[in-house]
Amino acid sequence: MLDSLLRLILTARVYEAAVETPLEYAPSLSESLGNTVFLKREDLQPVFSFKLRGAYNKIANLSDEDKSKGIIAASAGNHAQGVAYSAKKLNLKALIIMPLTTPTIKVEAVRRMGAQVQLHGDNYSEAAELCNSLAKEKNMTFIHPFDDELIIAGQGTVGDEIMRQSGGRVDAIFIPIGGGGLISGVAAYVKALNPNIKIIGVEPEDSDAMARSLAANELVELDSVGIFADGVAVRKVGKLTFDLCQKHIDEVVRVNTDAICGAIKASFLATRAIVEPAGALALAGLQKWVTDNNIQGQRLVAINSGANMNFERLRYIAERTLVGEQREALFAVSIPEKPDSLRRFCDNVVEDRNITEFRYRLATRSEAHIFFGMTMSPKENRQDIIKLAKESGFNCTDLTENELAKTHVRHMVGGRAKTAKNERLFRFWFPERPGALSKFLNAMGKTWNISLFHYRLHGTDFGRVLIGLEIPENQNDKLTKFLADVGYRYQEESDNPAYKLFL
Repeated sequence: MLDSLLRLILTARVYEAAVETPLEYAPSLSESLGNTVFLKREDLQPVFSFKLRGAYNKIANLSDEDKSKGIIAASAGNHAQGVAYSAKKLNLKALIIMPLTTPTIKVEAVRRMGAQVQLHGDNYSEAAELCNSLAKEKNMTFIHPFDDELIIAGQGTVGDEIMRQSGGRVDAIFIPIGGGGLISGVAAYVKALNPNIKIIGVEPEDSDAMARSLAANELVELDSVGIFADGVAVRKVGKLTFDLCQKHIDEVVRVNTDAICGAIKASFLATRAIVEPAGALALAGLQKWVTDNNIQGQRLVAINSGANMNFERLRYIAERTLVGEQREALFAVSIPEKPDSLRRFCDNVVEDRNITEFRYRLATRSEAHIFFGMTMSPKENRQDIIKLAKESGFNCTDLTENELAKTHVRHMVGGRAKTAKNERLFRFWFPERPGALSKFLNAMGKTWNISLFHYRLHGTDFGRVLIGLEIPENQNDKLTKFLADVGYRYQEESDNPAYKLFL
């Protein structure tokens, strides 16, 4: 299979539509990381993503009969634009099934390219189910987003360009993983030329289907996936891509949302381009790998895979960047409610650090609670702050990794509701579309009282919602059934220390 795949990569027809993107040296990143860092700028493609390569290569190689049927695909973004662009260039009819939650900017981009768009479902899986049935019903030619040899070959041309542009002088290449089309194509090509070059995949911690599949030595389907890096939010990788990754990749690095946000900023500072979360994934993995393994003096490449992002997401990304760069830490502190306590806390604990956030709330006549953020250098240890606070007589809790605190609590006002009874707290991911809240409330009916509600727009496919419900102790079974019936992803936070202290 490898020989045939290499031939397909070398004869791919991608340059009839796509462009050869630059491999840019990043001086500031290189200096800060102690390695020579290059960014492969796939965000500069006509559709701002590498996906055009595979889509065009597949469609251009279809038989005349398959082309005449028209093409159909399911996608929430970059694959859709690649297919639509290719169909327009080849004068073919195209139907793209996209989730109802797809941001308008992506839907309109596909429509502008002349493709018909049908919105269905709240996520890719539901859109893909309709796509499969319509492909059979309408006898159209289905274009898979990743698990196809011609798709993989098209993406593999990125590897060919990296090897030519670098003269083959590369120690490691970092590649984002969604379904696996990009990394399997690049890995197969690069390893055939130089097996000593490390191929390192990068996945979000909450969308790590490839890492889990490789560890289990079989395909693993995730129950749910994180949606921040929506371009790689895949519950199950492909069979072809899995087999190729088993043979050719060296390891997979997992990164969290804060690390991705930090990498978006780092990429912007290096290129003045704003990449999407999936586009910054490889750089986030490179930064983590270098730090965790104390790597110095190597030549490293990260693939900037795409830049299709809603402008509104930048607010959320900017908020999380300081934490992602390990330059901000968040804490909860309890101090005695008496004169001079606050000054003593600032003098003994905050010292000369810059405060990024400070919220003070009287809890009782003897105690007050503070939610605060402070700047930290990457070399500083948050545990030292906790120790310093306790030595000064203050109880301190580290909230830097606490998702409830970062997403909701830091943006809320007020305090505990003393009259709330049997309150339980849940974080929900609501589809970002009209009617999502109504669906939730209708499913709940008049069963329980809502004691707390907080929502913020993050510019993503899903809204982050925090809800408190007053639930009698004898109704746990009814609650479990309700949560299953409503169908929204959720996480209970009733034992979260940030909730107990501030809400």
